[in-house]
Amino acid sequence: MTTAPRPLRADGPTVRHTTPTDPLARPLLDELTHEYRTRYGHPVDLSQEYPAEEFTPPHGGAFLLLMADGVPVAGGAFRRYDLRTAELKRIWTHSAHRRRGLARRVLDALEREAAARGYTRVCLTTGPRQPEARGLYLAAGYRPLFDLTAPPESIGPLPFEKPLETARP
Repeated sequence: MTTAPRPLRADGPTVRHTTPTDPLARPLLDELTHEYRTRYGHPVDLSQEYPAEEFTPPHGGAFLLLMADGVPVAGGAFRRYDLRTAELKRIWTHSAHRRRGLARRVLDALEREAAARGYTRVCLTTGPRQPEARGLYLAAGYRPLFDLTAPPESIGPLPFEKPLETARP
C-alpha cells in the first residue's frame, strides 16, 4: 500500500549540511542507486564512486540534505573539480516528493555554498536517460557542453557548466 506524501510545511524544508555517510542520507542515496540501476541496467555503487571526504570541508566540497519534518526529502553535493570550479553531484529528490521544486532548491543552495567558498564556476554531468535532470539544468541557466539537437543516447554523459555570481564587497 502506497501512502500519499504529506504536504510540506508552508515555510518549506530546511537545509542541513552533513556528509554522505550520515545515516539520514542513506535512504536518498539508496533510492538514487536503485534509479540508476533501473534506468541504465547495471549496478552503481555510489559509495565507491568518490570518497566521502571529497564532499566535506576542508577538501573543497559540501553535502546537504533538504529536511522536512525531520525527514530528508532531497539532497545534493559538490566536490572540488579545480581551484575555481565545483562539480555538482548526486542531486536527488525522494520519489514521494517530486514535482515540488525541491531539486531546484538543492541546486540553488549548492550554488550559493560553492560561491561562498570562492568557486566561480560549477560543472556537472547527467545521464542521457535522465530528461528531468537535463530540463532542470537548462531551466536553471546551465550551458550545455553538447549538441542539444543530438539524441542524448548518442552523446553519453551530458556535461553542463555555469558561472557563479560572487559576492562583491
